[in-house]
Amino acid sequence: MKILLIGEYSRLHNSLKEGLLELGNDVTLLGFKDGFKDFPVDFPLVKKWDDGFLKKVKLAVLKLTGFDLSSYLTYKQFQQNQQCFQGFDVVQFINENSFFCDYQHEKKILEFLFQHNKKVFLLSCGDDYVHVNYNFSHPENPSVVQPYLAGKIADNHFSNVLKFRTKPFEKLHHYLYQNIVGVIASDLDYHIPWQNHSKYLGLIPNPINLSKLTENLPEIEDHIVIFHGINRESYFKKGNDFFEKALEIIQHKYPNKVTVLVSENVPYKTYINSYDKAHIILDQLYGHDQGYNALEAMAKGKVVFTNAEISFEKHYNLKEKVAINAKPDVDYLVEQLSFLIENPNEIKGIGKRARNFIEAEHDYLKIAGKYLEYWNAK
Repeated sequence: MKILLIGEYSRLHNSLKEGLLELGNDVTLLGFKDGFKDFPVDFPLVKKWDDGFLKKVKLAVLKLTGFDLSSYLTYKQFQQNQQCFQGFDVVQFINENSFFCDYQHEKKILEFLFQHNKKVFLLSCGDDYVHVNYNFSHPENPSVVQPYLAGKIADNHFSNVLKFRTKPFEKLHHYLYQNIVGVIASDLDYHIPWQNHSKYLGLIPNPINLSKLTENLPEIEDHIVIFHGINRESYFKKGNDFFEKALEIIQHKYPNKVTVLVSENVPYKTYINSYDKAHIILDQLYGHDQGYNALEAMAKGKVVFTNAEISFEKHYNLKEKVAINAKPDVDYLVEQLSFLIENPNEIKGIGKRARNFIEAEHDYLKIAGKYLEYWNAK
């Protein structure tokens, strides 16, 4: 099968591509490299006029005329290679706004892809019209909308979420929905909002390439090593403010038992090895299910503080913990960390179960096979 994957978040499409290639398919990946993470892409798109003086010019033009130069330049990049993006059996978008363009230019790109390929699918991974509006309508649902509603995130730092509540992106959603074959969710946080929609096909868990992630839980000797990876762009979205406050208390409480490692905004190739010495990883809050960083850390046998709600445990019929459900509550986080520090055998047990869980539910070859089933069934 000839497959075009469009967009990349956190290595999802790279891992899926690797699985599909192993199963004998022809796969091309088009899109941005997910910022500083710098993931490999066959046809990379580059955000232009996005810093310095040119950004100021772009913003001035946008304010005066309503014309988005960044969107236009992305469209021109696509157009230069558009002959390479036709004749595919399957095209899959990672998101409703995979090209990060305004409505006008995104629709032009989509029109070409719909006209020149057989089947087009949408992955609900990251924010989209249905997901965002569901979370605003259900503020009790754990999501990144919660820290925004709490006043921690300014509108201009939440624009990539808020745009899906505007009329142009509502139109884009309906245009996509009319032309795609179906929607696939990458985890429970996207499954819950989409489950009653007519073109929703179901949840396929994130693919993890276990051949690239060996189990690596260091022996526990004098110190428990805790790793906290920070992306400054999503600091409050991930709940890093709660993690940092909890770590301050833990370091004061266990000065001779704990070592804390911190990493900020590093490329994926650096990041994935930066926590090898750690026993515990602090990942994120505000969700039901794990994101990609958590899954890769679990594959290495780490104890990960992440989204692991009761809904997640029920979905996978889990009887024992494979991760620690992180909550926006400093006292709770300190309590959970303290328990692990004082009971190191629990770290070993959870780490082992975490690896086993990834092998059972997220293996990239199994997941690639599920995608092929869904695509072929339509």
